[in-house]
Amino acid sequence: MSNVADNSKSPEKPKHFIRQIVDKDLASGKHQTIATRFPPEPNGYLHVGHAKSICLNFGIAEEFKGQCNLRFDDTNPAKEEAAYATAIEEDVHWLGFEWNGNIRHASDYFDQLYGFAEELIEKGLAYVDELTPEKIREYRGTFEVPGKNSPHRDRPSSESLDLFRRMKAGEFSDGQMCLRAKIDMASPNINMRDPVIYRIKHQTHHRTGDKWCIYPMYDFTHCISDALEGITHSLCTLEFEDHRPLYDWVLDNISIDCHPQQIEFSRLNLEHTVTSKRKLNLLVTDKHVDGWDDPRMPTISGMRRRGFTAAAIRDMCERIGITKKVNTTEMGVLENSVREDLDKNAKRVMAVLDPVKVVITNYPEDKVEQLTAPNHPQKEEMGVRTLFMSKEVFIDRADFREEANKKYKRLVLGKEVRLRNSYVIQANDVIKDQQGNITEIHCSYDPDTLGKNPEGRKPKGVIHWVSATHSLSATVRLYDRLFNVPNPGAEENLPESLNPESLITLSNARIEMSVKDVEPETRFQFEREGYFCSDRYDCKDGELVFNRTVTLRDSWAKIENKL
Repeated sequence: MSNVADNSKSPEKPKHFIRQIVDKDLASGKHQTIATRFPPEPNGYLHVGHAKSICLNFGIAEEFKGQCNLRFDDTNPAKEEAAYATAIEEDVHWLGFEWNGNIRHASDYFDQLYGFAEELIEKGLAYVDELTPEKIREYRGTFEVPGKNSPHRDRPSSESLDLFRRMKAGEFSDGQMCLRAKIDMASPNINMRDPVIYRIKHQTHHRTGDKWCIYPMYDFTHCISDALEGITHSLCTLEFEDHRPLYDWVLDNISIDCHPQQIEFSRLNLEHTVTSKRKLNLLVTDKHVDGWDDPRMPTISGMRRRGFTAAAIRDMCERIGITKKVNTTEMGVLENSVREDLDKNAKRVMAVLDPVKVVITNYPEDKVEQLTAPNHPQKEEMGVRTLFMSKEVFIDRADFREEANKKYKRLVLGKEVRLRNSYVIQANDVIKDQQGNITEIHCSYDPDTLGKNPEGRKPKGVIHWVSATHSLSATVRLYDRLFNVPNPGAEENLPESLNPESLITLSNARIEMSVKDVEPETRFQFEREGYFCSDRYDCKDGELVFNRTVTLRDSWAKIENKL
């Protein structure tokens, strides 16, 4: 089920309520094996909320040695594309899961679904209605007011059957007729007030072409698809809780043997994020972001491109748990899972994001030393890398001040710092341009301080650097949270809550030579800067492009605590 390596020594997972249900069903003999499914609609990219459902459905099946199907709910051809389906397949694989057998599609069952619809008509449990969609909504009533019957509700089954077949044959236009289940227009559950189960839609389907001009609705399709596939536990989010009586009603009234159990859990709500596909699509179409996989987007593809790891996303989903309680998860929970994973597994390199040149006046003109630094301070098995020391180096502009108080632990005129994994230097002079900007810092170095402290002196701190002659130019994108409010979905004007500093592009960064032949999607810790990932698309053909995944620490926590 999963291609994640098995770890028999990992602690037992907590028994959330769905695990308890499955345990009980297996122990009682209700089921001999477990079958779940993940049923996305191919009308957009998967987002972080889907990750929770993926981890639950595939995880439960894996944990109990069962099966999990990937099934596309492709019943609305107006909004669905094959490209979305391909992206979804890739995301599920990337998260570390493998589905059972071939990919399923609701469209695989269109003939059977149609047959079950005719069965309901023949039993007097469905009828063709000619009310307009607006009238259907009007007749449905409200939570306080019961619905009223359509004037077509009691038409003979033979008449409805004839009209339904003519609908299928394409005799009627979109919206002219629909097929409704005949349940109870006075039900306190609005979903049970004669829901529409088929509508006319003259639209080419990306898999079935023009074979069909009527398409089943989700509530009719989903439960039957589950039953046809032998699903035992149909796990879905809480918004479908009120749909469960309809799920059961359909299966109870058609000739089918399997009756899966629908179980609801709370969806993943993440601060500073929206997970509405409609709103995400708005961000894409209005070009507030650069596509569905923009690294600021909460899509799985976007998070992957930014540098989040599949292991970190799975870890976050496990940490937040499975409950029926509606809550919102702080963004810091996900970011901390990412930090913990990358802290253990990302190689270290030095990159100077805002470079200023340092000239070491007493360093030999043509000398270039090769120094050694560990790829990871706690993991010898990750090896070492070569650093090049030369007369001219770059440091970050923020690491130098002409004057500073005692709390400033970096380079100051007349003071010493250590270049990380190299020598101690002292700042002696600066060169400025006509606008007063520092263009060069002139320093001297102590040749006896490689790997040891100077006699009788204590440098102010340690700063990162790269050789001016033996370093590489890179573009670095500093990504931050897309929205600057915790609950952007509640905002009336979504674009107004966008964070104007969600992307800052630095085109003059310098990075050490060890990354020269880096592959796309390679993650590093840029020492003292944060965690970065080589862009999966743009880092190619000798161009180095890195995306900031997360900062070293949660800077937002300090900001939000002050608000």
